[in-house]
Amino acid sequence: MILVDWQIEDRIRRGHIKVEPYDPDLIQPNSLDIRLGSHFVWYVPGDMVIDPFEKETIFAGTEETVADSIVLAPGQFLLGETLESIDLPDDIVASIEGKSSIARLGVELHQTGGWIDAGFRGTITLEMCNVNSRPVRVYAGMAIGQLVFYHTDRAARPYYMKKDAKYMNQRQATLSRYHENARRT
Repeated sequence: MILVDWQIEDRIRRGHIKVEPYDPDLIQPNSLDIRLGSHFVWYVPGDMVIDPFEKETIFAGTEETVADSIVLAPGQFLLGETLESIDLPDDIVASIEGKSSIARLGVELHQTGGWIDAGFRGTITLEMCNVNSRPVRVYAGMAIGQLVFYHTDRAARPYYMKKDAKYMNQRQATLSRYHENARRT
């Protein structure tokens, strides 16, 4: 079941869902708007192949900054963060969706990592891409996406109980940690 405005507000008020910083004006009919944080990470263009099993190739050739705004060049991919940190209980999952006004500028908010498991705590890393033919500036603090909350049965093994919960308690834009997975042949 998707939570509606009053259910989201009630669960946040009771501490069932934690959002910091919380602004009640960001509650929408079926979602909570989230804002862009100020930490950004991106890959410098080059020929080095990124191997998801090799940590060195994931982290090599990256740059990062903390800024009030950043310009996404056409075709550029970068990682951002949400201003909000969330803490989901064992019976709530969330999905992150872009806002249509931002999408109409050509900015995609996430590539495929839009699911947030029950029990997750931390900021959300945004996998942003500019598909416009023109550069687009985005600003820290602007509403850039929305979280849709779903009530589910209580998870037997929520995210915080997983030994491989690689992104638990993340506090900034976080590069892939796929290399921490067991290699499959």
